[in-house]
Amino acid sequence: MRRPVAIVTGLVLFGEAVGIVLINAVLATVAENQNMSLAGLDPDAMSTGTWVMGGVFGLLLVLCGLIALLAGVRDRALGRFGRITLIGCSVVHGVLGAVTVGLVGWGAFAFMMLVLALLVLTLLAYGPEPRAGEGVADGAGPAEARAV
Repeated sequence: MRRPVAIVTGLVLFGEAVGIVLINAVLATVAENQNMSLAGLDPDAMSTGTWVMGGVFGLLLVLCGLIALLAGVRDRALGRFGRITLIGCSVVHGVLGAVTVGLVGWGAFAFMMLVLALLVLTLLAYGPEPRAGEGVADGAGPAEARAV
């Protein structure tokens, strides 16, 4: 079950990257066409900043999606960089999910929580493998340990 979850997570993140870039493109176009200043800031700077922000966020989401997709295709545990990247992406989705409830609505919140759930499930499914000799030996699991 972990392979399909990781592959779906990667594909969802790719779709989200496209959506973020498109939303930022619309925002940049609107900021450029309004030709208004916000607290004395140049309208061209606002438009350029929005384009750059959309590109950077899109690239980060593509990177996270690529990491999840490669984990699913290879069916191997994530490395340190991959785990840190997906954990960071999960934290961002959790925070943005909380913000979107008030700004956008419950539908956007549900989508952000769906992506968060996919990321967390991928992280848990591809968690670090226990090393040889670190486990409980001779079948002394938690139930037997409590019985003693």
